[in-house]
Amino acid sequence: MVKYPEVSVRLVGEDGHAYSIIARVSEALKRHGVKRDVIQEFVKEATKGSYDELLVTVLNWVETDDDEDEYDGKTCGWCEELHEDCEC
Repeated sequence: MVKYPEVSVRLVGEDGHAYSIIARVSEALKRHGVKRDVIQEFVKEATKGSYDELLVTVLNWVETDDDEDEYDGKTCGWCEELHEDCEC
């Protein structure tokens, strides 16, 4: 069961570095009014294990909007425009 199903974080097509993921989830939790001590609990849990364990922690805390049918693979991470050969 997801702790905060009303919070959604995109993973696919974003920076996959562990600290970037933790920052995105933390910011999303903060935007939804989650208290600082609870966010610190998330960070502690997310940083205690391997990268795979981090991803499991994220999936246990928030929803992810990574439905493969919705992701086109052509959205520029910089300008968020739809194009295949980004020159941004």
